[in-house]
Amino acid sequence: MSEDLLGNVHSFESFGTVDGPGIRMVVFMQGCPMRCKYCHNPDTWNFSDNIKISADDILKKYDGIKEFLKNGGITVSGGEPLFQIDFLIQLFKKAKNKNIHTALDTSGILFDKNNTTKFDELISYTDLVLLDIKHIDDDEHKKLTGFSNKSVLDFAKYLSDNNIPVWIRHVVVPDITFNDEYLKKLGIFISGLKNVKAIDVLPYHDMAKEKYKKLDIDYPLKNTLPLTKEQALYAKKLLIENYKQSYNLR
Repeated sequence: MSEDLLGNVHSFESFGTVDGPGIRMVVFMQGCPMRCKYCHNPDTWNFSDNIKISADDILKKYDGIKEFLKNGGITVSGGEPLFQIDFLIQLFKKAKNKNIHTALDTSGILFDKNNTTKFDELISYTDLVLLDIKHIDDDEHKKLTGFSNKSVLDFAKYLSDNNIPVWIRHVVVPDITFNDEYLKKLGIFISGLKNVKAIDVLPYHDMAKEKYKKLDIDYPLKNTLPLTKEQALYAKKLLIENYKQSYNLR
């Protein structure tokens, strides 16, 4: 992969504080195969209305603000960054040559355990993966996203086998993932991974409604109320308890 590629980028965030350690530049890639019912970035789904940019130009943007990015680096989010894995490899390789911390925010939906060549190269330049596990139950995952979760869970195990640090992210949605059985099952699954550095339980919100309206897209969860603070605390406690119990029994 010697030629310089152009990435399809949706937007940039200069001072991200929740997408990896420290203060970071976040690159939001364009394009995603999934249609998660609670997605708050439907404008990243397709490849239209994007910025075509090279890895070198992204790194120039980083260099322009790096003195403000305390203990941070670059996080690539989406959309789904793995849609553009060749560009991602090139960007992360060049970033590591400049000693920049690299983080990948992904659902893992495009992982293929039978063909890991490109993934093997990508993780050699990746310092951290923020892995979004949408739903632990396969049938419910299909209802929520339109896809099976098998490749997601395979990706989680692959990262564990290769000892790539991971932050697990899970959005808790009333009547979908806010469920004792599913939260316990997810905690038990995560306990089987040896590379988990953090578990983020994220409460569902409906702040994307206006964005869907402007894009003339039907908002699937228009009758779903945001998760309350009490519900979020309960969900996190239940998930973490089952993670710790199962982890200690390993």
